[in-house]
Amino acid sequence: MSRLTDLIAQTKARDPQLGADLEREFKVLSSRLPFGLNFERHSPEAVELPQRPIRKGDKVRVLPERGSTKKGDQRLWQVKAIHKAVSGKVADLELLGTIEAETQTVALDDLVVVAEFRDIIYPGLVSTGKVERGGDKPFHTVINGENYHVLKALTYTHRGKVDAIYIDPPYNTGAKDWKYNNDYVEGDDLYRHSKWLAMMERRLLVAKELLNPADSVLIVTIDEKEYLRLGMLLEQVFPEATIQMTTIVINPLGQERAQQLARVEEYAFFCFLGSASPSVMSDDLLNRSEIAGDQGLDSTDEKVRWERLLRGGSDASRQKSPDLFYPVFVDPNQHTVHSVGEPIALGVLRETVVAPKGTIAVWPLRTSGEEGRWRCSPAYYRQLLEKGYAKVGEYDKSNDRWSLLYLGKAQIRRIESGEIKVLGRSEQGALELGRTAKIKQLFSVKTVWNRPSHRAGEYGTSMNRLLIPGRRFPYPKSLYAVEDALRIIVASKPNAVILDFFSGSGTTAHAVMRLNRQDGGHRQCISVTNNEVAADEQKSLREQGLRPGDAEWEKHGICDFITKPRVRAAITGITPDGEPIKGDYKFTDEFPMSEGFEENAEFFTLTYETPISVSHNRAFARIAPLLWLRAGSRGRRIDKIPSAGWAIADAYGLMVDVDCAEPFVQAVTQSQGLTVAYIVTDDDRRFQSIARRLPAHVEPVRLYESYLTNFSFANGE
Repeated sequence: MSRLTDLIAQTKARDPQLGADLEREFKVLSSRLPFGLNFERHSPEAVELPQRPIRKGDKVRVLPERGSTKKGDQRLWQVKAIHKAVSGKVADLELLGTIEAETQTVALDDLVVVAEFRDIIYPGLVSTGKVERGGDKPFHTVINGENYHVLKALTYTHRGKVDAIYIDPPYNTGAKDWKYNNDYVEGDDLYRHSKWLAMMERRLLVAKELLNPADSVLIVTIDEKEYLRLGMLLEQVFPEATIQMTTIVINPLGQERAQQLARVEEYAFFCFLGSASPSVMSDDLLNRSEIAGDQGLDSTDEKVRWERLLRGGSDASRQKSPDLFYPVFVDPNQHTVHSVGEPIALGVLRETVVAPKGTIAVWPLRTSGEEGRWRCSPAYYRQLLEKGYAKVGEYDKSNDRWSLLYLGKAQIRRIESGEIKVLGRSEQGALELGRTAKIKQLFSVKTVWNRPSHRAGEYGTSMNRLLIPGRRFPYPKSLYAVEDALRIIVASKPNAVILDFFSGSGTTAHAVMRLNRQDGGHRQCISVTNNEVAADEQKSLREQGLRPGDAEWEKHGICDFITKPRVRAAITGITPDGEPIKGDYKFTDEFPMSEGFEENAEFFTLTYETPISVSHNRAFARIAPLLWLRAGSRGRRIDKIPSAGWAIADAYGLMVDVDCAEPFVQAVTQSQGLTVAYIVTDDDRRFQSIARRLPAHVEPVRLYESYLTNFSFANGE
């Protein structure tokens, strides 16, 4: 309605009588309120894009002078021309939404691009770093961008493919916890609740396109300020879903409030779509747990996790720990370790080491061919072999490598405690293991959760201090509360795709890694957040003459300062300061946090392209990550236009020259694990001809028609 009010005001300025007539009829209609949740659908949101280059035709705002803490001109201008001046590049601007033209010329550095949510966007992604410790596992992704626009981008890569969404949106407390149209929504804002609902509805409608309608779950956490409105909104957006609200005790001591009862809980809505239903668990999260103090451990699970001896991570190089670079001599016929060599000094070539007769030397080499390091010393590894705690894994023919496996300290403790039973030894001398048999008792999870592990202060705030010391983030979720919520819905889906588009400090991605470690899953998490700087820091930065978009400003943003460092620290076991993380994980899976996780993650920033640059291959480097995401975010990515006219990666193929169809189709047919074939052509008949020759399990996608059509029709409001 507020949008109609704006349009009526514009009409009255042009034609007073027509405007008055429209206003009278509008008041009559607005008095006839329907049943259900009613709120103002405010003018579509607008977001400033400080790192986006300014182009002719862009909508922009004029920034306040550097050093000023004033709000600045919030009017929208359109760039009519860009040209050089004595002081540098300037833009000729024309004010939008006025009857009489108003123009001005402003330095390009004093402008910021603005995108309204009714505008069509053509997204891309730029990689800003990665962590690789998970071998051939799919990558978790962290995307820095306005979450509405990132959701739109994901309609091309993940439409109908997401198994679970977990979000912790702003609670609308009245504090400066979220913005609407570049303004913090204050507690005394008359439209505070309707702005929040409008913001949430836009995002939930797009999220609905991403969820698998046949079997998926949406989880939304909230507190008492908006839970009633959120419940009604979810009923309207997901009328086909089964919706339940759970109560989660996050602070048993209670939060004291004037003239109110002390609050101990928050809420989580579960929306089950299609055939989705909650798993039965060994802990009902309220009364009964199969193992006292053990939340969710399935004691009948026969899987015992053997870890790779090769150290992963960006710091796992020979130079970092030369005393962990030594040969392991393997008998390839017996699949056993013959003996363990000693470390060789830096500068000594590994080729100079002679393996005993009948054996081959296995060195800690990374997938790139670079020299890495093992996880333990030769002496400790010999002890593991003697006790049967280490063995030779599979031989990788494609890379001509043997994998070496061992049991971590957490697994060894379980063997020694009797939780894991020793069944015997294999012919190679390794222990054969299984869980101690127990009668399996499972329960339906209750709608009230009361577990010590869900305390937000101890396992949210305090855990963040261990992972990223000195970096504050307000009210992070308990890692174990998020883990339990996800376990209920993806326990039986080891390859699930989980999305969090209010990712905050990255707790959801962290919880997904924990689940993968517990059952050997390959689940992947897509985390989305912007790089907004906290309100209390913005004033100080502005006084220093900084603005959004400046490197010194952006490094304090939530994505760069909190989310990415936490995800990296969780995987590597190393803090941003280079120190091993102190403390242990607890409850379901107990082990030192410094061990990290065998996972992969890549970090991206959202970009805004033009359809011309996309269709003419000039934006390929930024479209390439989207093609990789659509193919499952695993393996190698094709980041450049292939000079041969086509290329094959682990999960997908790309052909840019249709005259190369014969070798391309042959390569796709012979490739294992390939699921998508991208074919660049404007000729639909040739595309269809090539598509018919591809294997049935490979999805043919026509570029750039599929990309341009998706956003041309999906993004307008």
